[in-house]
Amino acid sequence: VTCIEVVEAYVERIKEVNPLINAVVKDRFEEALQEARQVDKLLSESPGDDYLEEKFPLLGVPITVKEAFSLHGMPNTSGLVNRRNVIATSDATVVSRLKQAGAIPLGVTNCSELCMWYESSNRVYGRTNNPYDLQRIVGGSSGGEGGVLAAACSVIGVGSDIGGSIRMPAFFNGVFGHKPTTGVVPNDGQFPNAQGVRTSFLCTGPMCRYAEDLEPMLRVMAGPGVNKLKLNEKVSLEKIKFHCMDHDGGSIFVSPVDKEILQAQKKVVEHLESELGVQVRRVAIHKMKYSFQIWSAMMSSKDSDGQEAQLFSDLLGDHGKPVWPLWELMKWLVGMSSHTLPAIALGLTEKLMKLNPGGNAKLVSMGKSLQEEMEALLGPDGVLLYPSHPTIAPRHHSPICMPFNFAYTAIFNVLGLPVTQCPLGLSSEGLPLGIQLVAASYNDHLTLAVAQYLEKAFGGWVVPGKV
Repeated sequence: VTCIEVVEAYVERIKEVNPLINAVVKDRFEEALQEARQVDKLLSESPGDDYLEEKFPLLGVPITVKEAFSLHGMPNTSGLVNRRNVIATSDATVVSRLKQAGAIPLGVTNCSELCMWYESSNRVYGRTNNPYDLQRIVGGSSGGEGGVLAAACSVIGVGSDIGGSIRMPAFFNGVFGHKPTTGVVPNDGQFPNAQGVRTSFLCTGPMCRYAEDLEPMLRVMAGPGVNKLKLNEKVSLEKIKFHCMDHDGGSIFVSPVDKEILQAQKKVVEHLESELGVQVRRVAIHKMKYSFQIWSAMMSSKDSDGQEAQLFSDLLGDHGKPVWPLWELMKWLVGMSSHTLPAIALGLTEKLMKLNPGGNAKLVSMGKSLQEEMEALLGPDGVLLYPSHPTIAPRHHSPICMPFNFAYTAIFNVLGLPVTQCPLGLSSEGLPLGIQLVAASYNDHLTLAVAQYLEKAFGGWVVPGKV
């Protein structure tokens, strides 16, 4: 097929389903079609495919980009009303690298306000719906990206993750997502970008329908940073030391893990043991019970230079006057706030966190100790199986009742570990199931290899609406 045929097919698909899911918030179809014609011209004039494959590994591949990243000529609001007129004049580093590799962006996708909530809904673009059930959330903050990939409107996509923002949407939408080891893929060119201590927690990574696409995409996005990873090492699955944890130990802040998620994880354990002949070791890491508290404390801690973490309420003001969360809450109650309730609630929580510096210091210390424990447990050849979220894709608005359920993904951001989110078929209600695969730092190649293996065993992405 020609590149123009491929791009036209995806454009038609977006036009067909986007009115239902509201995932692509601004398209660049005309430019994409023009770029596809140039690809076909290049192919017709090219001396040989090998040269092109090396120079443009993603030549002609349609992609989508989370709206929080700069994509030249596209909006870059992150769902913030007072940024609704901001148009990107350049490309984020990862977007630029993907374009240089030949990828063709079709448009930008929805996220939660300021990328800090796990339902992708804001006052600029509205709400994104899950392709498997329009009454359910797509997750956040890279939720539009998860939805657009699941609905087969794009091939691969760019996401970012500071508390699970790649992995939750990948889980709720039954696709693959990878949070790389911290510091490998550049975060430049996204809004809001991390400052201070949070630069160690924010990760940019690939999202896609097929596990084999994660690695080539990660190579391009990482650029020279890819040398820190061992992607050329051949992985022998039988030699991996597998560990399994069913839940966080029973935190009072999060929901119990859903039975069907536990069953799916059990099937993975049984399959690995019977097919690979490995012993999956059950572990109970006590500190995981405090995942939410550790993440919150580490997110608001000072960096090594003593720099304070940027206040979320300052970000809400976006270079204007800082927002007063309590006043915004009063305005919200009478329908006059330009912010979403989760954003206001986060601003309030942040104020409360400041009231207990002693408790926070203890939690930061617990986080560092947990990091050492995890690195020691996983070592050079370990992979941990861990639930992606306590519940299957919730209904719209319901996350506000259990706001801390994202702790299942967030803990790995502050630990800096690589995690691949892997789909495991559908639940009895036809909603995606999945699992997190975790390795020690710089061992991304292990989780990527296990994801490819589990995709073959459990079917990977399932077309929405397929009975």
